[in-house]
Amino acid sequence: MQYSSSPPSTLVPAAAGGAPRSAAGAPDIKIADLSVAFGTPQGKVTALQNVNVDIPSGSFFTIVGPSGCGKTTLLKVLSGVLPPSAGTVAFNGKPVERSSFTGQVGYVFQRPLLLPWRTAIENVMLTLEIARPELSKRERISEAMRWLHITGLKGFEHRYPTELSGGMQQRVSISRGLAFQPKVLLMDEPFAALDEITRERLQEELVTLWEKVRISVVFITHSIPEALLLSQRIVVMSGRPGHVVEQIDIDFPRPRNEDTRQEPRFIELQGHIRHLLRENPHSTSATTH
Repeated sequence: MQYSSSPPSTLVPAAAGGAPRSAAGAPDIKIADLSVAFGTPQGKVTALQNVNVDIPSGSFFTIVGPSGCGKTTLLKVLSGVLPPSAGTVAFNGKPVERSSFTGQVGYVFQRPLLLPWRTAIENVMLTLEIARPELSKRERISEAMRWLHITGLKGFEHRYPTELSGGMQQRVSISRGLAFQPKVLLMDEPFAALDEITRERLQEELVTLWEKVRISVVFITHSIPEALLLSQRIVVMSGRPGHVVEQIDIDFPRPRNEDTRQEPRFIELQGHIRHLLRENPHSTSATTH
């Protein structure tokens, strides 16, 4: 186990299931001195301040932090939807811009956000229609069907969202995010609204999927155990304005399960991260006039 206040250029496996090496030996995504501020009637609000993070290709990164610390804002910047106020975000050395990043990033939200008038397969095909217009309808159907089967939805392809459970709807959302084969998958608390058993099942399925496709995953959660079970590296953020308090390499071997939760190091890390969050709940410099 390694604690670090600044990220190394690559993550080297420390144990079975540890972090993969970047193919080129360099970060897939590099966030340097990133700050984001918004103007409001009350003054300028700084959501993120001097964030520095390197995310190697194919890694599973998780961000934890108090509510309002800018986690979702960070994902919007990574997706190219929101420009930085200061600093840079680069993908393979090139600045992230919405126009140049289209088709490279998948996004899974806290709620599935499925179109109710479209079936499961039609919801997945929607992303393909937008991101891969060169595909024929037959190819889009085939690709959507493949991902629905991978996520355990064989036999439910033609069901409408109202005919699916919450867990099934989120699987459709994950299928939609993966169907066009993005290089980065951004996940904003995707399991927060689910019951504990469904949540644990989807955690296991997500890791299985990630191990197959090995794309970069940036995952947001408020659950410390979830972060420890899923991640290769956890980024702990302060309250607003959000900045990186600590980055922690997680080297528990996979598969991680209930036995992992009982390990002394797992319990130690839970306490350590909880302490960091308690010590950095907010900053009085969030708003300036």
